[in-house]
Amino acid sequence: MEDVLKIGPRSFTSRLFVGTGKFPSPEVMLQSVLASGSEMITVAMKRVNMMNEATDVMLTHINRDHVQLLPNTSGVRNAKEAVLAAEMSREIFHTDFIKLEIHPDPKYLMPDPIETLKATEKLASEGFIVLPYIQADPVLCKLLEEAGASAVMPLGAPIGTNRGLVTKDLLEIIIEQSTLPVIIDAGLGAPSHASQALEMGADAVLVNTAIAVAGNPVEMAEAFKLAVIAGRKAFLAKLGSVSRMANASSPLTAFLDQ
Repeated sequence: MEDVLKIGPRSFTSRLFVGTGKFPSPEVMLQSVLASGSEMITVAMKRVNMMNEATDVMLTHINRDHVQLLPNTSGVRNAKEAVLAAEMSREIFHTDFIKLEIHPDPKYLMPDPIETLKATEKLASEGFIVLPYIQADPVLCKLLEEAGASAVMPLGAPIGTNRGLVTKDLLEIIIEQSTLPVIIDAGLGAPSHASQALEMGADAVLVNTAIAVAGNPVEMAEAFKLAVIAGRKAFLAKLGSVSRMANASSPLTAFLDQ
């Protein structure tokens, strides 16, 4: 059976979602997106030509039949602004998918849990496919499920830090408890981080900075693609148990002592 990830009405075979910021040029960004094999591409509304989508370099090169565009509300400060941004996004991009980001603190960009929950309730009631970006908070994740979110996107580490799975212990709880897809978003800095996230049971990861600022973004995008595939295969194959004691792989190991 094909291993697919379902979010809202769409199914995805790739479990690597990628962002489109920080790349050295639009051309490198497009090549990296293709190399990643991603089927979910995030874009900040403030970075595109809101008045004439057809002139935007990125949007004109994305095949919407095969790739889901995921506009995000980065830059909004509260639920009211987020709802307005999402409604504008629906009109401009012709999609109900929205990545909900509310982080009023410009220094650390930590998501506001209260405003995020409020906005999720409102947007879900309006028929949006809401993917809220949040801190790694298991309680909040369950509340977002009840509010109508279509997935949860807890951070691995603060945005853009490339520090990896700093919140690993909390992510494991979220993955265990969630009935929604869990997408680890923010802070992943190396393909090994993405692989570990999938090995833990995360349904997908979202990566931007680690690819965009790499010495060779296109090669790094492919490396993340392969890492995600490997991590998912390892999860499905079921990792062996961990032991603190040595355990010989063959009963003949000790034959010299006999």
